Amino acid sequence: MQTEKKSFFTTRFIQFMGGKNLLFGLITLLLAGCIIWIYDRISFIFYPIVVFLRTVVLPVILAVIAYYLLRPILKILIKWKVPKVGGIFLIYIVGIGLISLFVTLIFPFLKEQFMNLIQEFPSYFMQVVHSVQHLLEDSRLSETLAKYNFDLNSVLNNISNQLNEMVKDASSEIGTGLASGVTGFISTLTGIILAIVTVPFILFYLLKDGENLPNYLLKLLPPRMRKDTAHVLHEADHQISSYIQGQILVAICIGIMVTIGFLIIGLPYAVILGVLAMMTSVVPYLGPVIAITPAAIIAVVNAPIMLLKLAVVWTIVQLVEGKFISPQIMGKSLHVHPITIIFVLLTSGSLFGVPGVVLGIPGYAVLKVLVSHLFYLFKRRYNKYNDQPSLNYELDDWAKLREEEK
Repeated sequence: MQTEKKSFFTTRFIQFMGGKNLLFGLITLLLAGCIIWIYDRISFIFYPIVVFLRTVVLPVILAVIAYYLLRPILKILIKWKVPKVGGIFLIYIVGIGLISLFVTLIFPFLKEQFMNLIQEFPSYFMQVVHSVQHLLEDSRLSETLAKYNFDLNSVLNNISNQLNEMVKDASSEIGTGLASGVTGFISTLTGIILAIVTVPFILFYLLKDGENLPNYLLKLLPPRMRKDTAHVLHEADHQISSYIQGQILVAICIGIMVTIGFLIIGLPYAVILGVLAMMTSVVPYLGPVIAITPAAIIAVVNAPIMLLKLAVVWTIVQLVEGKFISPQIMGKSLHVHPITIIFVLLTSGSLFGVPGVVLGIPGYAVLKVLVSHLFYLFKRRYNKYNDQPSLNYELDDWAKLREEEK
């Protein structure tokens, strides 16, 4: 009996990699690269699409964030037998009321404190710098600086001049913007107004039909891809929801605790510093460092003992947040190592600025879900073509459940 001659595409490795599909995949990647290169040569054709995406991205992101914040409230209202549309309108009415109260009662006070802090902060900073200067001049380090011809006074003068210029630029930014770039100012203002106007409409339809969106997307895919895609969508939704809801709740708790602590120790601008701590706490690890810096400068200028009180308050807040609040609210939903978070924040911030810092972690969480599932598919394919069961990958619980379903 004549044995069938094996071809290149019937070898174990090529079969594991996909057989003839591997060749077709490589050709597809090559063609995709050629298409991308051609489109890069004629990128001006897609400028209207780029403008459209820039206009749409901001309101969509804001609407998605609001959707994940308000979805649990809507589910509670639905459990209380409130119709979905009626619950959405009820949320809108309460939200408009809270925003109106904030604008009329709280915003003027915060605005006044913020403007005063902006005007006085350079003087606070320079007082700290001069204190450090006197400390250095009275120490042996001054002899070392003089030995290397390091003029500390000129450095301090440069810092002072730069701060004064920054304050002047900040105070006249609106006027110069209107005088020098009316078109850019109008464009930016139009984008902000469009975002504010369109967010409620996008949010309404997300709250109304957001739960049905994954099913609609799954119907567009081939049937054999729907289960895996449904799992990826479910995990991505869970990751984004857990991060947005948890991080904002944690930030609010930190802002309240910091404000109360600063008021107790009598730190000037306690409320605006608490609001700053709340806003920066949305960014893990790097946010608290940004928030504590102006508070520490103000504390040092007022009284050295105030810095010690500030350290006590900040330590208590971080302990309560790290040991009680975050474990209860955030849990272990992201499973991201702190070093990874820092690298993601630095990279996304360098690429996309402030939006990258804010959205870097949830974006990484979604990417991690996708890559983890692709790795699971690789493990499952490896186990299928491996002829030694003892060397198979161990699949996770979800994967074992999927195997049992088959």
